[in-house]
Amino acid sequence: MADETDVSAAPKRQGRRPGSNGTRQVILDAARARFAKDGYTGSTIRKIATDSGVDASLVMQFFGSKDELFREVMAITPSALSRISDAFEGPQNSLGERVTRAFLEVWDGTPEDSEPFIAMLRAAISNEQASIQLRDLIQTRVVHDLASRDPDMTVRVEIVSSMLIGVIVGRRIVHVAGIVEQDRESLVGIIAPGVQAILAPISPPVRT
Repeated sequence: MADETDVSAAPKRQGRRPGSNGTRQVILDAARARFAKDGYTGSTIRKIATDSGVDASLVMQFFGSKDELFREVMAITPSALSRISDAFEGPQNSLGERVTRAFLEVWDGTPEDSEPFIAMLRAAISNEQASIQLRDLIQTRVVHDLASRDPDMTVRVEIVSSMLIGVIVGRRIVHVAGIVEQDRESLVGIIAPGVQAILAPISPPVRT
């Protein structure tokens, strides 16, 4: 059985010459959608080449291997990361709502923002690289920035991130009916109070 990266047996198509930024981006866009749909294991160079309308050998010339292609697909846009971090700025009494909405807008939003996250999430169960990058996303890119301002928030943010990732798994991967049927604002209304209680718990009154 031929390996998926063995392109010699693939039917030859006329693709654009290597070095074309346009073709490279077309391949990246197709790979991002394919990895988000099928995960790392279920996605092959041949499928991505077909989705891109190019020959599999051209994908290999641009990226070298499926691992390298996946690594580039998982690059999260700076705007997506800043939207999550920025949600922690502002009044404490609306923190849960802001964080929940920002998280859902990124993870369940436009393909440009959401597909790298979903691809990473699908692959994290079986692919060490994706697992490390997902953990880095939570612990380093989000938590570290917040912990530098408030060390007590570290565990709280990790718990909330894990909870919200569970919601995305139910909505985008497992397709739990009750979660899928809700629009984004309805989910915010349901989830935000719990997030608020974790991130900004109300201290009990001091008894005298």
